[in-house]
Amino acid sequence: MRIHVVDHPLVAHKLSTLRDRRTDSPTFRRLADELVTLLAYEATRGVRVDPVAISTPVSETTGVKLSYPRPLVVPILRAGLGMLDGMVRLLPTAEVGFLGMIRNEDTLEPSTYATRMPDDLGGRQAYVLDPMLATGGTLIAATKLLLERGALDVTAICLLAAPEGVKIMQEAFADTEANVTVVTASIDERLNEHGYIVPGLGDAGDRLYGTAG
Repeated sequence: MRIHVVDHPLVAHKLSTLRDRRTDSPTFRRLADELVTLLAYEATRGVRVDPVAISTPVSETTGVKLSYPRPLVVPILRAGLGMLDGMVRLLPTAEVGFLGMIRNEDTLEPSTYATRMPDDLGGRQAYVLDPMLATGGTLIAATKLLLERGALDVTAICLLAAPEGVKIMQEAFADTEANVTVVTASIDERLNEHGYIVPGLGDAGDRLYGTAG
């Protein structure tokens, strides 16, 4: 498994504002959208393309187009939905699937409650959207599901990651032949006793949708 931390001043700037507890939900959504687009630029460096003949106003030349089958973008509900627009802005022709997963706050184990994607992902590249790589359980389960359905490789885009989550992801996919990558804006200090990333940015879903108690 490969981990890629995007080191860019604009990424750091937007992430800093996202972390600020004073940032309201509309601003948080806008900045998250912008940050995802920046992360997606790095995450799609390996997207498969095929050559295509094109005619410019001046001459004939060869360009590229996305290979078929198209990439699949999979936001993990609910917080991953807040990352979808920023991702498909770069991949407008990608197909979109949905994966509903919830973490038990006592055991921290994930469970799946909804799946809306093709049963056969043979040869597909998949991009999973989940704001947080915290304990790693949700992302591991989502990645395994995509690989079991035949995905060629899986890239997870996360706003933040915890070292504990990175470690368990690396252990989970250490022996797999599949290409698994995590692209993130930061690897933070640690997880707290409740499984939240420190310093983190709080509950991404609550901050995206203004549902914090």
